Amino acid sequence: MMDHRMIPSGPRSLPLAGHVVPLLRDRLAFLRSLPAVGDLVRIRIGPLSIVVICDPELTHQALVNDRVFDKGGPLLDRVRELMGDGVATCPHHHHRRLRRLSQPAFQPTRLADYAKIMETCLRQMTDAWSPGQMIDVHDQMMRTAARITTETLFRDSLSDTTLGQLIDDLIVMFDGFLQRVFLLPPLDRLPLPRNRAYFAARARIHHTFENVIAQRRAASADHGDLLSALMAAHDPDDSEPRLSSAELLETVVTFFVGGTESSAVTLASALDFLAGNPHVEQRLHKEVDHVLGGAPASYAHLPRLHLAQHVIKETLRLRPPVWILTRTVTADAELGGYRLPAGTSVAYSPYILHHRPDLYPDPETFDPGRWESPQQVPRHSFIPFGVGARKCIGDSFVMIEDTLALAEIVSRWRLEHEPGHRTRLAVALSLKPSNLRMRVVPRSTAATAVC
Repeated sequence: MMDHRMIPSGPRSLPLAGHVVPLLRDRLAFLRSLPAVGDLVRIRIGPLSIVVICDPELTHQALVNDRVFDKGGPLLDRVRELMGDGVATCPHHHHRRLRRLSQPAFQPTRLADYAKIMETCLRQMTDAWSPGQMIDVHDQMMRTAARITTETLFRDSLSDTTLGQLIDDLIVMFDGFLQRVFLLPPLDRLPLPRNRAYFAARARIHHTFENVIAQRRAASADHGDLLSALMAAHDPDDSEPRLSSAELLETVVTFFVGGTESSAVTLASALDFLAGNPHVEQRLHKEVDHVLGGAPASYAHLPRLHLAQHVIKETLRLRPPVWILTRTVTADAELGGYRLPAGTSVAYSPYILHHRPDLYPDPETFDPGRWESPQQVPRHSFIPFGVGARKCIGDSFVMIEDTLALAEIVSRWRLEHEPGHRTRLAVALSLKPSNLRMRVVPRSTAATAVC
């Protein structure tokens, strides 16, 4: 077994700064270059050293061994700063209990109920559009996804004004996230304008949710929403059989932040890809016309919306919302023939795996057809929601929401790029198309051939 100091370094490292320059210049291109260096590659951000896993089998090995490769490291610490110690970010010794208590809220019977909320919110969004209207696609998807998440969490407990403030605060936190990764202590606590805005936004979100939870505890009524399911969760075999108020808050914040952003950026990217691939768009029109038959998209339609689901999967491959995360080695471990001492920061990247040409032929090409035969996808190479015990608890929720949203939108409208459009990605906590404005054009199903 080789010493961890023998792990090869990523390209274009500078004294003191490390790999800050290539990361700031084009972090995605930098990540794509790492597999050519090795299965494990060391990068530096100033004094911070991180071992990046570039191989699918080694990534799987680390993620399923979440006791040793625990949630932590510089990126995860920033996510924890944003969300708290909820089920997605808490350390291993808290996770199993939080997962057991949270899981009933995502049972299939409840997902069907949540889908009804999705259907209503999606119909309201598409009803509000008018022919020829120019829309900010990410903003529209963000606001609709936030409404779906909050209605699912708190059914009718938030006013439109409060919801609007929550969305504005969420955008402020996401915009400031990546900058905070590169702000080392004590710079991250200085009263700089962006720091002040970040912490003020986070405080308002927490305060809003604390008030809702306190009101619910006082009323003791079941509202049939996700918060009610979390409050009712009970594990008689645990010394603490219910979620505390603090745990409820962090769990709710996790679902709101993670559920809203991941759905919004995936939908925005899917619509961006469809506009640039008219042959796929036409096939999708045929599918939704045949499956929906002019009706609004619903949970009952999902089993037959095959292409819609493939479009979402291919979008998640090309632009995984969570493009990189870190973990911390809690005990001396072996990975890829190297000994990693306790305390080592390790990063894994769905983006790296999803863009390896040896795993996905023509990896930069948008091709939903590659999902028609899932067995052709190399094992452990597709991880938009993670894997193992720490796999995203809301993965089914997000897939249902995004598939229904895509079907509902394309059944009624075409979204067209502006002339001369060129997609640019904003790379922060998630990957999203930057300043994506598209024209809303009504479509008629009359001339569309039935599949």
